[in-house]
Amino acid sequence: MLQQQLTSLLAQTDIALSEHQQQQLVQYVELLDKWNKAYNLTSVRSPKEMMVKHIMDSLMVAPHLDGQHYIDVGTGPGLPGIVLAIALPNTQFVLLDSLGKRVRFLTQVKHALGLDNVTPVQSRVEEYQPSVKLDGVLSRAFASLQDMVDWCGHLIDPSGNYLALKGQFPAQELEQLPAGVKLQQDIHLNVPELDAERHLIILSKD
Repeated sequence: MLQQQLTSLLAQTDIALSEHQQQQLVQYVELLDKWNKAYNLTSVRSPKEMMVKHIMDSLMVAPHLDGQHYIDVGTGPGLPGIVLAIALPNTQFVLLDSLGKRVRFLTQVKHALGLDNVTPVQSRVEEYQPSVKLDGVLSRAFASLQDMVDWCGHLIDPSGNYLALKGQFPAQELEQLPAGVKLQQDIHLNVPELDAERHLIILSKD
């Protein structure tokens, strides 16, 4: 049932995933649904809704990542990090969250799905020091753009980017960006069957 839904959703995009990757995404939704009952990981309760609101919403970012090392801050149950790690198996993702129950879930997902390119970390973002300089910081519903820049500046090198998944275009937040950070790109994301506006905001250091 979920597999058919995913195939139908993917057909409405330019994203091509192997059979194995599609199975991993379905398995991830099943794990999310199972753990959600006890751990309250997401307010979206229906697996069919998760497929649109979480999986496809995260997946639409994949074509816009061209670096090797990313960190997903405030990843929650692994959104968008787990989805992107499945879609981009040659790219490394650190999934950062301050809540132990979420990190335990991510560790379970990593093992169940065999994701060698995922490193779940329990830490506050301000305290985390990556072992390699990262190409980009990802966030989805984590914080304002200003907070993201303030808290995550130490995570990326001068050529790195901040990538924020937003609903409506955040004009006011962009006006409040600190000096030294600029809007590099605003990408309008068309998420299949999602009746909402979605933007990928890419910021860079001057």
